[in-house]
Order: sequence, then C-alpha cells, then structure tokens
Amino acid sequence: MASSLTKESPSSGEKTFFGHPRGLATLFMTEMWERFSYYGMRALLPLYLIAPNGLHMNPATATAIYSVYLSLVYLLAMPGGWFGDRVWGPRKTVAIAGAVIMIGHLTLALPSEGTFFAGLGLVAIGSGLLKSNISTMVGHLYDGPDDPRRDGGFTVFYMGINLGAFAAPLIIGTIGENVNWHLGFALAALGMALGLAQFLIGRRHLD
Repeated sequence: MASSLTKESPSSGEKTFFGHPRGLATLFMTEMWERFSYYGMRALLPLYLIAPNGLHMNPATATAIYSVYLSLVYLLAMPGGWFGDRVWGPRKTVAIAGAVIMIGHLTLALPSEGTFFAGLGLVAIGSGLLKSNISTMVGHLYDGPDDPRRDGGFTVFYMGINLGAFAAPLIIGTIGENVNWHLGFALAALGMALGLAQFLIGRRHLD
C-alpha cells in the first residue's frame, strides 16, 4: 500500500515518500489507520453509553466515563514515551501497542457489558504507548533537527492523522449507530489491524 506512494530520488536512486525517507510511508499509514480506529470508536462511545440498545446509562454517568477515558489516552502518553525510550525502544513499543489497541477494540466488539471497561482500558493503554513513540520514530528518520526535510516530514505525518480522523466518524460512526454497535467497534479493530500489518511489513525501512 505504501509503495504506491513512493518514488525514486533522482539524485540517489533510492525510493522516497514525497521526497522523504521511505520509512515515513510506513509511519504515515500506521498512524492513519490507528487514528481511524481511535476516532471511529470515539464517535461511537458516547452514543453507545446512553443508547437504549446500548448500555443505557444516564447522561451524567456517560459524560464522566467518556471524559475519564479521553483523559487517560493523553495522560498515558507520558509514561508510554518513557517506557518506549527506556525499556522496549520505540519500534517494539509501537508494534505491541498496536496489538493492544486492536485487542481492546475486539473486546469492545463483544456483546458483553462485563468486558466493556476492560476494552476501554486496553485501548487507552495502547494509545498511550503508541502516540508518543511513533512520533519519535518520525524524527529518527532524519539526520537530526537541522535536516531541512524534517519539518515537512512531520507535516506529511500529520496529514495521515487528519485523513484517518476525517474518515472514521463517517464510516465507523455511521455503521455502528445505524447497523450494529459491536460491528462498529469491530471495524475499529480492523482499522488498527491494517495499521499494525502496515507497520510490520514496512519496519525494514525504519531507522
């Protein structure tokens, strides 16, 4: 998938991704699918919490759960970054985090209220591990902060985030709300599975 977006550098003969290191294509697609899964599930979550055919919670309880979940996703990025830097390294951390997120979405897809909060916890932990470490890997593709391509590389990377975030509510949100909640959560798991597969296939291009 990523190879269709690459081209050969006229100076070196090496394939690039819009003039950037080829590894950026891997990280671009991985993050795009991860954001697709995250924002798709996020679009479903508040509706599922209050829907009569969902968990049927009162709005105050649903708002509290939703707020705590979102807070954990971003707060866990700090220990996730430390863990990736000091223990596993970014590449291994991103791979494991992607698997944890996928399992979390699959757990949410189970038609059981008892596994719902476990699924939320897995997605939050996996997102915290992945979020900071994949951004670190983008920076590692370049020859330090003075590389003139570095800022542009992060811009391209953020385009992947925006693409995934834009498509997620339109696809996952619509199907989950109008067809079946758990099918929507399963589509989020599929999105993360595609991102994880992209990462594992293209990791040879990463520093």
